[in-house]
Formats: sequence, C-alpha cells, structure tokens
Amino acid sequence: MKVLVACEESQRVCTAFREKGHEAYSCDILPCSGGHPEWHIRDDVLKHLKDGWDMMIAHPPCTYLANSGVQHLHKDPTRWKKLEEAREFFLKLLNADIPRIAVENPVPHGYAKLPRYTQIIHPWQHGHECQKKTCLWLKGLPEITPTNIVGKGEKYIGKNGKSNGSMWYQRLSMGPDRAIIRSKTFEGIARAFADQWG
Repeated sequence: MKVLVACEESQRVCTAFREKGHEAYSCDILPCSGGHPEWHIRDDVLKHLKDGWDMMIAHPPCTYLANSGVQHLHKDPTRWKKLEEAREFFLKLLNADIPRIAVENPVPHGYAKLPRYTQIIHPWQHGHECQKKTCLWLKGLPEITPTNIVGKGEKYIGKNGKSNGSMWYQRLSMGPDRAIIRSKTFEGIARAFADQWG
C-alpha cells in the first residue's frame, strides 16, 4: 500500500508503516528528524495529494485550531486570518481524493468550524502514561481500538488548584523546539495506526 504521512517530520508513523512492508513517505516543509531522508518529501504536501496514494494520515498544524489556544484569538487580531488559512488547509487534506484518510489534531475550538471528529484517542490507551486528547477524522478507515491500556499518568495541577492537563507537557523544556516535540506522534499510537490500518 502507498501511504502518505502529511505534515510529519518525525517519521514515526511513516516508519511504523514501513516496518509493516508498506511504501510510506513522510511529507513536511521541515527536514525529517526520523533518520530516513529517502522516505521524506520536503515540500508543501498540497502539491502531492494526487500522486496515487492508497492512504493518507495527516497531522496539520493545530496552533490556530486547537481549543488550548482559543484565548489568544481575541488578544491578537492577526490570528483570525491565520485561523482561516489553517482551517482551509485542514479541509483540503480531509477532502483530498484519496480512498482512506485520517486527519489527526487536538480538540478544536468552536471558531474553527471544523466537521465533527470521528473519535478521540489517548496515549495511555497505547502504552504511554500520558493524557493527551487526540481527535481523529476518518474516511474509509475503522476507528482505532486500544492496544495497551496503562495508567493515565500524573496530572498537572495549576496554581489555582485546578487540573491543567498532563505533567508530561510540563516536563518538556521551554526551548524553541518545544512545539515540535509536543507534536510528535507517540510510538504506541503510530504502531496502532500501522497495525490496524496497514
């Protein structure tokens, strides 16, 4: 099967499909960090949607779509145009002429006006002690089932005493690569994609 993994520099999903014997390629405007440049298309993925793929798994940027960043929309008027561009890009991927499509993103805010997602999965359902709501929009693919349920991991409690997500995020360095590290697909989820869809 010929598989396109859109907006993936880590090559975690691409590698999981390669290990199953599929012809998988990652595609991103960034160079790959997964160690296999021969499997990486460094380009705008929209230029490659008609290259005869059997399946696409897409990870479009979530900065302007995710519920976690909705509070910034009213602080910076330039973000509204970026939100429109992000939604248009997301929908081009979701509506591509490819038989099997999965689009992955965090929970979107209402202003994003995205279609309803098919399901939500978490890393703790696939062997990683971490809570991270991951939405999947699926076309021509079955829902992902849990593969290795473990503990949900330690919650981060803010100064106000309320839970604010997983400690996994808080332990990440605050450097310039923080967003890239946060966006990498957990290995257990990548394997579940390859095992169940490959």
